[in-house]
Amino acid sequence: MNILLDGVLNLSAWGYVGATLLVTHITIASVTIFLHRSQAHNSLTLHPVISHFFRFWLWLTTSIVTKEWVAVHRKHHVKCETDDDPHSPQTRGIKKVLLQGYELYRAEADKTETLDKYGNGTPNDWIERNLYSRFSWLGISLLLFINIALFGLIGITIFAIQMIWIPFWAAGVINGVGHYLGYRNFETPDASRNISPWGILIGGEELHNNHHSYANSAKLSNKWWEFDIGWFYIRSLEILKLARVKKIAPRAMVISDKHIIDIETVRAVIRNRFHILKLYARRVTKPMLKQQRRNSELAYRKLLRRASKLLTREDIVLDSDKRRRLDAALNYSQTLETVYHFKQQLKEIWIKSSNDQVKRVQRLQAWCAEAEKSGIEVLQEFALYLRGYTLQLR
Repeated sequence: MNILLDGVLNLSAWGYVGATLLVTHITIASVTIFLHRSQAHNSLTLHPVISHFFRFWLWLTTSIVTKEWVAVHRKHHVKCETDDDPHSPQTRGIKKVLLQGYELYRAEADKTETLDKYGNGTPNDWIERNLYSRFSWLGISLLLFINIALFGLIGITIFAIQMIWIPFWAAGVINGVGHYLGYRNFETPDASRNISPWGILIGGEELHNNHHSYANSAKLSNKWWEFDIGWFYIRSLEILKLARVKKIAPRAMVISDKHIIDIETVRAVIRNRFHILKLYARRVTKPMLKQQRRNSELAYRKLLRRASKLLTREDIVLDSDKRRRLDAALNYSQTLETVYHFKQQLKEIWIKSSNDQVKRVQRLQAWCAEAEKSGIEVLQEFALYLRGYTLQLR
């Protein structure tokens, strides 16, 4: 056996493939569990041994500095889809984010003001200050020698794959495609999408719209048919007493015989507001659009078809052309205008209301009362639905 050529392990061709997938998957798991869910959003705590393993592994395989990654990600949430968003494809273009995602990340991570404002609460112990942050390049330099020793010359290829894995999948695909293509369970005001219902290759981060809806949830899957492998790992660690989940997305339920709107109703509506907007589009706006198109002349049917997304989606920025199109559709139909107006009023309950829960209860009570007097059947049914809306006890 030629150790220099084949390395200590001397694997078969498929062995090298398997080893590459294993080490890159550990890196993905480290990013989603440690950096993202634990550090950036504080949705779980990890046993110090597990936490330090992830930190060491990321230093070794990516040279990521925890404070930098966390700060850039938090700023993305605060400034999402604006010019200050470090990596929005809506403002910077999908091609740039997909192909130059790492460069965008690096440019933001080098800003002292970003680190100072958004990077608080990350590790700051001796080893972080004197090794992981100070000599971030040393880890990947060491990795190159380890790869050659274990795998031989092909270890250089494995090293190259490791170096592009996170920049491509995390900085490129999640930050780019995750705000450009896919399906939406929730009507968030940003352009986040679920790339795939099965979050395996990128550790569950494929479920990006779910994450933007409940950013502090340790679990990214939301529907019964979705799968988040990162959540599977977290639950396994929790069973072994190596992790503790602090937050997951709230679940709502509807009590059919509950007609009094109280603080629990308001809490459920606000905590699940993006789900409420999705339901409003499905149960109120879309049925009204269908009815209006069925009863309209051809020219107006085309107008309503072009305005459909503007009436049902929350992630579309209304420029002058879109605003004219929306206004034309609303001016055509008083019923459609009423439905749209009620949606805007519903949003104001959590956007403009004070934190006084009593006032919010009063505003939601008034909204439901007015909706029930509207004479619009689907709107009346939705108001009745909201009266029974409450958080599900776990």
